[in-house]
Amino acid sequence: MARRKHLILGAQLHGAGAGWSDWRHPEALPNASINFPFYKQQAKQAEAGKLDFLFVADSVYITERSSPHYLNRFEPMTVLSALAAVTERIGVVATVTVSYSQPYTVARQFMSLDHISGGRTGWNVVTSWLEGSASNYSKEKHYAHDVRYRLAHEFLEVVRGLWDSYEDDAFVRDKASGVFLDPTKQHELNHKGEFFKVKGPLNISRSKQGHPVIFQAGSSDDGRNFAARNADVVYAGHGSFEDTQSYYRDLKARAAAFGRSPDEIFVVPNIRPIIGRTEEEAERKYREIASLTDINQALIALGRPFNDHDFSVYLLDAPFPDLGDLGSASMQGSSERIIKLAKQNNWTLRETALYFATPRSQFVGTPEKIADTMQKWYEEEAADGFIVATGTTGALKDFTELVVPILQERGLFRTEYETDTLRGHLGLAVPANRYTLQRANGQTIAAQT
Repeated sequence: MARRKHLILGAQLHGAGAGWSDWRHPEALPNASINFPFYKQQAKQAEAGKLDFLFVADSVYITERSSPHYLNRFEPMTVLSALAAVTERIGVVATVTVSYSQPYTVARQFMSLDHISGGRTGWNVVTSWLEGSASNYSKEKHYAHDVRYRLAHEFLEVVRGLWDSYEDDAFVRDKASGVFLDPTKQHELNHKGEFFKVKGPLNISRSKQGHPVIFQAGSSDDGRNFAARNADVVYAGHGSFEDTQSYYRDLKARAAAFGRSPDEIFVVPNIRPIIGRTEEEAERKYREIASLTDINQALIALGRPFNDHDFSVYLLDAPFPDLGDLGSASMQGSSERIIKLAKQNNWTLRETALYFATPRSQFVGTPEKIADTMQKWYEEEAADGFIVATGTTGALKDFTELVVPILQERGLFRTEYETDTLRGHLGLAVPANRYTLQRANGQTIAAQT
């Protein structure tokens, strides 16, 4: 499989915004996170730009310190089901945790959404990292970091097995004979593992793309291994070009070590472009957004990867505090990156918090500058594409109408949809049904144990 000839582009639908203060922007809709007309408008805008997919993040635990968007928002599967009905080609990718879900239910939900959307669904597989999540699901204790990834691997294997419950020609639906199902092509899974016992079969057939596309966001060592082994698309929080390129190469090497072609797994950093028709306009927009966040909000945001740690107890202008292994059981990759940068740059706590609250990235500037940067990252193998997050109502429109045409002119992005499934957009093959494959190879078909 050769490397893709053009970028992957997705739009993250983040309601009131990714930051703690985006909702205060003059252009923002403060109730955007529960405003379906807003989501619909953003979805239509992304589809008009021929983007590959819409992406909705999620979390299953909040406190009064959580960001405005996380406090009051749509559940991903619900809102994406509605958006699938008002779009035609763009993919719909939902985040669902394996830590506090059941494989049978998740397999059923995603395959239902895949049928509703006509084969446009992706699943962002996450292991919930906030310890408080356990208290919302009748659990005494949150899973340890390594246990979460063992559980995730088994969970995904069960879901994939359930998706193959029916071979593609299992449903005869012959009115004359009265035969609806060929029972020899319905299969129980009979899975018995460390975490799950699931008999099956699933009560819904495969979709036209076979299986939903698997997304993941691994940054810790365990997370990278899980992503390299299982994911089709890896959502990466971007840092510098050099850091992102290093992550890209590491993930591709891990994929190869698991026997996969490095070109079968796509790395798509999350970016937040701030676009101006001139550099001065872009800088003004950046300063306007940055000015909305005060130090108290920045400290709250900084605490999130450290299991909502309270940074207000430290001196603001003292060196970044020694936190030991505080983030290791939470958002391990992100917390390690924060500590590393703070130490490398000798930042104070204030400097660290403000940097991560309003990072000054390479994706601030004119449409041409942003297109140049995206092209560099793609051609020099730091990214296979990007997930575009936006903090203001008009930001996605700016991206699709000002940046995308430049990428199209350079042959870096499609001008029209060529397929109608998410796998088709990404150039991924439809996975063969495991039982049909066994038949083709002359193997005896037996339920898995």
